[in-house]
Amino acid sequence: MNIGTLYGISVGTGDAELITVKGLRLLQQVKTVAFPSGMNNKPGIAEQIIKSWLLSEQTQLALEFPYIQDEHLLQQAWEKAANEVWNYLKLGQDVAFACEGDISFYSTFNYLAQTVALNYPEVKIEMIPGVCSPLAAASALGIPLTKHHEKIVILPALYTIQELESVLLWADVVVLMKVSSVYQQVWTILKQLNLLETSFIVERATCSNQVIYKDLSNYPELKLSYFSVLIIKGSGKPNPIS
Repeated sequence: MNIGTLYGISVGTGDAELITVKGLRLLQQVKTVAFPSGMNNKPGIAEQIIKSWLLSEQTQLALEFPYIQDEHLLQQAWEKAANEVWNYLKLGQDVAFACEGDISFYSTFNYLAQTVALNYPEVKIEMIPGVCSPLAAASALGIPLTKHHEKIVILPALYTIQELESVLLWADVVVLMKVSSVYQQVWTILKQLNLLETSFIVERATCSNQVIYKDLSNYPELKLSYFSVLIIKGSGKPNPIS
């Protein structure tokens, strides 16, 4: 029985040209292209990124990955998505899953690949790397994310304020993902540690509607979008304001 290969393809953060040459070749080589479905019947971000690259004869498969915390419901969604992909793989067809950002960086693909590997161990899975949001944000700002011997920490959305305070005491660079829900609390901490002037926010990095904020001193109450990255430089030895 000839089984197709499941490719996880990183497509970058918004700019369609950030996909790698290898990623684009594989994306256009397969008969079936999968991606996370969007919300409210709108195209998802990965689908929007790749739409100009897709060929008319390719099958497009939108897979539902709900934004919930219920582990049981999430597992059901992963199982359903894995089964949908398997319907093509078992026919010997390769499937490319387009993933926003980088495939290994807080990626939806990880859950799909894990479930496919568990349920259908005969499937070959390949991951194609790409540009993740912290790298895209630093490039948009025109600054190095790290240099020399700087220590960097990247915290996902579900961090505690205490955890952030601890990290700021020893890391030279701190990146906060999806910071919108805790921005005001973070801003207060950065003010206390005198780090506002060396902190930056990039919303929707590399997208046409990208927004950049440099020196957060005058932005205590920003209403940020979900896809916002905050980069804090010069931490490690912060100087509290007396």
